Amino acid sequence: MRININSVFVDSQVKALDFYTNVLGFVKKHDVPLGEPGDENRWLTVVSPENPEGAELLLEPAGHPAVGPYREALVSDGIPATQFAVDDVRAEYERLQGLGVRFTQGPLEMGPVTTAVLDDTCGNLIQIIQEG
Repeated sequence: MRININSVFVDSQVKALDFYTNVLGFVKKHDVPLGEPGDENRWLTVVSPENPEGAELLLEPAGHPAVGPYREALVSDGIPATQFAVDDVRAEYERLQGLGVRFTQGPLEMGPVTTAVLDDTCGNLIQIIQEG
């Protein structure tokens, strides 16, 4: 068994695609229209350029009524929706800050890991982590 797709709920797939590709550096893998013509929702996934056949991140529309309260509770409590591994949290923090990304937690060493938490501009907190 392998993790194939993980999803984050996003306010706007257009805005999310821009952030996740142009800022975070992922690449678009799937972009399939859903529903009737004119429906803006898509099956939209991104992957790491370092592992294009690996796990995909689904940028899922946040239209379901349960999504709003769920995400608001997570953000209010400072809980990230998901986590991405990086080689150097401090370097990635500096790079992303230079691109205007807002962090809710700067680099923090916690034993064998270093983490930071950013706002994805689409309703989620995302944790980046460096192990070792």
